[in-house]
Amino acid sequence: MDDGRRKIACLIVAALAICAPGTLTGTSTAQSDASPSAATTQELPLAAQSAALLDSYSGEFIYTKNPDARQYPASSTKILTALIVIESGDLDRLVTVAPEDTKVEPSNLNLRPGEQYTRRQMLFGMLLKSANDVAMALARDNAGSVSAFAEKMNLRAAELGATSSHFANPHGLHDPNHYTTAHDLALIARAAMEQPLFREIVSTIYYTWRTPSGKVDQLRNHNRLLRHFAGCNGLKTGYTRPAQQVLVSSALRSGHEVISVVLHTDKPGIWVDSKTLLSYGLIKLGCPPETIVDTIDRVDDPGNTDEGGR
Repeated sequence: MDDGRRKIACLIVAALAICAPGTLTGTSTAQSDASPSAATTQELPLAAQSAALLDSYSGEFIYTKNPDARQYPASSTKILTALIVIESGDLDRLVTVAPEDTKVEPSNLNLRPGEQYTRRQMLFGMLLKSANDVAMALARDNAGSVSAFAEKMNLRAAELGATSSHFANPHGLHDPNHYTTAHDLALIARAAMEQPLFREIVSTIYYTWRTPSGKVDQLRNHNRLLRHFAGCNGLKTGYTRPAQQVLVSSALRSGHEVISVVLHTDKPGIWVDSKTLLSYGLIKLGCPPETIVDTIDRVDDPGNTDEGGR
């Protein structure tokens, strides 16, 4: 058995052991309804300070760890930004870049004032490259200003039941008043995945970005699980120093789909925690263990390193 399959086999064995009755009770919670505190059960070996696992179709939480603890979401914020932009429609409308849109760093697409892109193209740039300048342009285009867009973010989050969150910007660069929880972020991600365009974008590995001047860049999705976990179909990475590593991920296998959230984890944990949760959830919902396939992580996959951008 190769190293990749050996690793996932260990995850599967652990998941099946935890699913079995009579195991010890841990500090995390799992539930059979939409409430993240409905019942206590066994603890998965996660590095993340907070985590949540959701049945995408039913909306039921399968597993949580500290689901209501406030955490910084970093660039996973852009899930909500994209949801609001997509729900607003008119996605082929041109957005003109303003000077204030370009005054963010470090992850960006080097937008220039006066350039024009469609909202649709910008969504690809924001979600794959995690471009903060694109997030700023989309927010301003949508609501007139970042502060007005933040109000829309908080209103939409509350409508989705994400009532323990507060958003101050569209990109996730650190702000002490910009926070969420694993529970809330899972609900936001589920709503976003109900949008076909969002699904298309977050499952795209490569996208060709063309500037008005004719320059072409090949963008690669930062979510390496798209290449290293069979059935992974999204979602969004994030990193800032205060937030540490963040990943919202999803996987579809055998007619079941799960959404995983890990907040404030470490560099290996962003991938290992997420694979553990996705494997556990898919098996719990009835997927045959043999369909849960891992592959070997490649050394040319650096993961998330940039402050605030990924």
